[in-house]
Amino acid sequence: KMEGISGALALFWMVFAVSQAFKIEISPGSPVMAQIGASVSLTCRAMGCEAPAFSWRTQIDSPLNGKVRSASSTSTLTMDPVSFENEHSYLCTATCGVRKAERSIDVQVYSFPKDPEIHLPGLLQVGQPVTVTCLAPDVYPFDRLEIDLLKDNRLLKNQEFLEPMEGKSLKNMSLEVTFTPTREDMGKALVCRATLHITGVDAKLRERETTKEMQVYVSPKDTTVSVSPSTRLQEGGSVTMTCASKGLPAPQILWSRKLDNGNLQPLSGNATLTLIAMRMEDSGIYVCTGVNLAGEDRKEVELLVQEKPFTVEIGPGPQVAAQLGGTVVLTCGATDCEAPSFSWRTQTDSPLSGQVRSDGPRSTLTLSPVGFENEHLYLCTVTCGRKKLEKGIKVDLYSFPRDPEIEMSGVLVSGSRVTVSCKVPEVYPLERLEIQLLKGGRVVKNKNFLMGADKKSLETGSLDVTFVPTTEDTGEALVCLAQLHMDELDVEPTQRQSSHTLHVNIAPRNTSIQVSPSSILEEGSSVTMTCSSDGLPAPRFRWSRQLKNGQLQFLSENTTLTLTSTRREDAGIYVCEGRNLAGISKDEVELIIQVAPKDMQLTASPSESVKEGDTVIISCTCGNVPKTWIILKKKAESGDTVLKSIEGAYTIHKAQLEDAGVYECESKNDRGLQSRSITLDVKGREGNKDYFSPGLLVLYCASSLIIPAIGMIVYFARKANMKGSYSLVEAQKSKV
Repeated sequence: KMEGISGALALFWMVFAVSQAFKIEISPGSPVMAQIGASVSLTCRAMGCEAPAFSWRTQIDSPLNGKVRSASSTSTLTMDPVSFENEHSYLCTATCGVRKAERSIDVQVYSFPKDPEIHLPGLLQVGQPVTVTCLAPDVYPFDRLEIDLLKDNRLLKNQEFLEPMEGKSLKNMSLEVTFTPTREDMGKALVCRATLHITGVDAKLRERETTKEMQVYVSPKDTTVSVSPSTRLQEGGSVTMTCASKGLPAPQILWSRKLDNGNLQPLSGNATLTLIAMRMEDSGIYVCTGVNLAGEDRKEVELLVQEKPFTVEIGPGPQVAAQLGGTVVLTCGATDCEAPSFSWRTQTDSPLSGQVRSDGPRSTLTLSPVGFENEHLYLCTVTCGRKKLEKGIKVDLYSFPRDPEIEMSGVLVSGSRVTVSCKVPEVYPLERLEIQLLKGGRVVKNKNFLMGADKKSLETGSLDVTFVPTTEDTGEALVCLAQLHMDELDVEPTQRQSSHTLHVNIAPRNTSIQVSPSSILEEGSSVTMTCSSDGLPAPRFRWSRQLKNGQLQFLSENTTLTLTSTRREDAGIYVCEGRNLAGISKDEVELIIQVAPKDMQLTASPSESVKEGDTVIISCTCGNVPKTWIILKKKAESGDTVLKSIEGAYTIHKAQLEDAGVYECESKNDRGLQSRSITLDVKGREGNKDYFSPGLLVLYCASSLIIPAIGMIVYFARKANMKGSYSLVEAQKSKV
C-alpha cells in the first residue's frame, strides 16, 4: 500500500513539473510607449520547450504592420516605423507539442519629436504690442499636452489642451501671448516649455523647451544735424556736419545729397561728414538718414556756398595797449587778394612816428620807442584792384613800470604820530590809478586819481596816511597796493604792490645807574657802575665821562663800567646813555675819590722877598679831590693869626715891614692833614723915616679890640669840616 502511494505522488510531481516548465514571457513590459516614426520591437520568449512554435496577432485581428522573426525559443515583432496602425494590444502564442501558452502586450503610440518653436510676427519694438506664438509641432496625443510661456522666468501664460480628439493624427499645438516690449526687456529670455503628460517615457522626452533672447528695437527718431561753422559758407571754406539719431539698436548714419531729380546720391556711412574747399556748385540739400532694422528717420540740411569776398584783418586787435618807452607792432593783412597795396595814416592825419614795412599780403607799422605822439587811431587802407577796404586800430598808452615805494616820516615810535607815504612813480594815465594802503590786511585808506585826464605826462601818484603806532603793530605788514585800471586792454601787469614789516620802537626811558659799592670811595679801591634802561628795541649803552669843559669823553659801550685801583684823577661825573632808533635817555653819577691832603703848594708872588710898599699875593693850593679845607695864617710867638683868604689866596697891599714873617698853610680833610710854610722878607726903602703918626695909633687901638674876635672865628672854623669845598675864614691882621 505504501509503494502505491509513493508512485502516485511521483507521478503527480512529474505532471506538475512538466506543467511548470513550459511558459512564455514578453518584453518590454506593458504598456509599451512607441514614438511615431521610430522603431520598436516586441520580444516573446518561450521557456521549458526545446522547439516552440510562435504566432502573433492583434486582439482585434488587425494587420500586424510589422515584421516577425522567430529563432529557437524567441520571436520578435518589429514595427519600423511606428504608425497609428500599431496602436493595439498584441498577443504572442507559443505552442509546444500539445501545450500552448499566450501572452499579451499593449502598444500605445505618441508623437513629441521636436522642441517647441517661438514665433514672432516681426521685430520687437518698444511701445508696440506684439503677439508671441509658442508652437509644439506634430504632437500626439495632444489632449495630454501642456504649454507654458515665460518671460524673464515670469509666467506669461499656461494652457492645457483637454479637448477630445476626433481622430488619430499629428497636430501642431500653439499658445499665443500678446505683450508690449520695453527697453528693459532687451536681452531678457522668452521661454516656451511644452510637457506631454504620458507614462513609460523618459522624463527628458516628455518635456521640451526653447529659449529665445529678446532683441528689442526702437525705430530711429529725433534725428538731428549740427553744422560747423554755419550752413552759409564762403567759397573755399570747409564745413563739418555731424548727425545723431536715437534708436535701439543705435541707428547707422548714412549721408547723401539730394539731386535735382529727387534721387539721393550716397556720400558717407559715418556720423560726421566734412566737406573742404567748398565751391558754389556744392550748394544744395544734404540728407542724414538714421537706419536700423526697425526703420529709418531723415533730417535735411541746406548748405549755401557764397562767393568769398576780399577781407582785411588788423592786429593785434581793434585796440592795443602800448607801454611808454616800449615797442608795439601793428599788423595789417589782406586775404583773397593776390596783389594788395597798403597805406597807413592816423585818423587826424598826424605823423605816423613809426616805420612801415610791406611784404606780400602783409604790412606792419612799428612804433619804437613808444611816445605820447603815438596815442592815435591808426588806419590801414588796402587796395585790391578796384576794391578798397580800411580798418583801424586804436593805440592806448600806459606807463606802470615799477612797484610802489613806501616811505616813512621817521622811525616808528610807540605813541608818536608817523606819516606813511605810498608813491607810485612814472604812471600814465594817472586818472586810472588807484592806491590802497593796508595794515595787517585791513584797508587803511584808498585813493582814486580822477583828475588830469587831458594831461599827457608821467606822474607820480602818492597816498599819505598818518597814524599812531602801538607795540601791537610790530610784525604786521604794511602793504601799498597800486592798480592801473585798464580792464578793456591786455596790460601786464595791472597791479603792483610793495610791503613793509612794521617794527615799532619805544624810546629809552627809566635809565638808571647802580654803583657798587658806593659812589664815594677811597683811592686805590674798585668800583662797578651798571646801567639799565627800558625801550624797544632794547637800548644800547654808551658810557662817557664829563670833562671840565662840559664835553663827554667816550669810555665804553658795555652795560657795566668797572674801574679798578682808582686814583684821584678818576673822580668826576660819569654819564650812561641808553640809545635806540627812537631816542636817547641818560643818567649820571658823580664819583668821589677820597685821599689824604697832598701835593700842597704855598707860594708868594711875585717873590718871597719884596720891598716895602709892594703888593704880595700869598697862595696855597692842594691837588686833592674832593677839595679840602685850606687855612692860611701868619705865625708869631704870641699866637698865630688866621688870614682872610679867597680860594687859598691872601693879598697884601703895600707891604709893610711888619708884614714880614712866617706864613703857614694847612690843608685838612677826613683822611688827614698837611701843612706848608714860607718866610716873607719885607725890605725897607731908603730915605724913609721912622715916625709915629696919629693914624697908626688909631690902627693899633682897633687891633687890640679885633684880635679877640678873630680868635673866636678861628676856633669855630677849625671845628667845621666841610668836604669838597674851601673854608674861607675872615680875620684882621694883627700883631700879637
